[in-house]
Amino acid sequence: MSTQTIDELPTPSLILDRAILHRNLKRMSDRLRNAGVILRPHLKTAKSIQVGRMAVEGHDGRITVSTLAEARYFARGGFKDILYGVGIVPAKLPAITELRRQGVNLRVVMDNLAVARAIAAAAISGDTFSVLIEIDSGAGRAGLPFPELPGLLDIARVLRAAPGVDLAGVMTHAGHSYHQSTPEGIAAIAEQERRAIVGAAEALRAAGIPCPIVSGGSTPTAMHSADFTGITEMRPGVYVFNDLDQEFIGSCGAGDLALSVLASVIGHYPHRNQLLVDAGALALSKDISAQEFQPKVGFGTIASAAAGAATNGIAVVDCSQEHGFVGSNRPLPYGDLPIGSRVRILPNHACITAAAYDRYYVVDSELDGGRTVVDVYDRINGW
Repeated sequence: MSTQTIDELPTPSLILDRAILHRNLKRMSDRLRNAGVILRPHLKTAKSIQVGRMAVEGHDGRITVSTLAEARYFARGGFKDILYGVGIVPAKLPAITELRRQGVNLRVVMDNLAVARAIAAAAISGDTFSVLIEIDSGAGRAGLPFPELPGLLDIARVLRAAPGVDLAGVMTHAGHSYHQSTPEGIAAIAEQERRAIVGAAEALRAAGIPCPIVSGGSTPTAMHSADFTGITEMRPGVYVFNDLDQEFIGSCGAGDLALSVLASVIGHYPHRNQLLVDAGALALSKDISAQEFQPKVGFGTIASAAAGAATNGIAVVDCSQEHGFVGSNRPLPYGDLPIGSRVRILPNHACITAAAYDRYYVVDSELDGGRTVVDVYDRINGW
């Protein structure tokens, strides 16, 4: 690869700061290792072999994915223990079997008797499966609600009775932790998460059903849990990059955002105290998650192109498909942002912003302030 600087990249482009990435990976790796919990990173955020290999360094290599496209991609990259973390349906079981026959322990999650019976029927014909039962620990998305756990033992018994089916354990995602903005609030959700999956595991064991894996997952609860007792693994994902949402809820600091969108200034409009950049909804997404606690961040905050440091009070306040409307409560510094100049935009939600791109242009803020492209990482999109 010939040496490029960020001034030579097309805009919009996705920029990944390797130095911050490494710090983020080490922080989570050290935290969970010290807590005695196995790390199973959720790679739906990065969707990148290169980032995935760094994330599991020093661990046993298990990962989580959110699409079958990711499962195939990471399997080709040598990953052998993969949890497909979205509820499985019977029509997708042949795709699971295809990868398992290639030597990949592709595990699935489910929460209902109909799918348990479909898995058991497929196993009777010779297929094998590894299954985790999903528990709703309070997020209200998927899973058997705790503490009632309706149908838990019925589902478990169907799976246990089927030849070739490994009931591997239980799992949950504490997505409601994203709506807390204090360490104490997140820690309370983390304890709710822990009680739900440990309680489900204990219910299975009391019925004579083994439950080796007790799997929790979210970046906030992984960072702020005060007690991991009974949990065997955690599945944080966005911690690899972080974003404004994670910064504002306290999962990371302002200097821990590794991802940004490089954009060009394409117009000045002093009469409305705005300028335009060539990164709109398709380049940034219209995710407004960070606005829950900081409304003025809009659809992303403006940072300097060179170092990726936030420019105080300047944000993408609105966007159309390919245009970002940049504004501020104070007069914009047009002299510092001439037409044709470049800025970086720090995203509200890294996972969704990154989904617009097929590659990361990697820089390193510890080498030259992040001006030189030191590598290009690929990523997998689609389903």
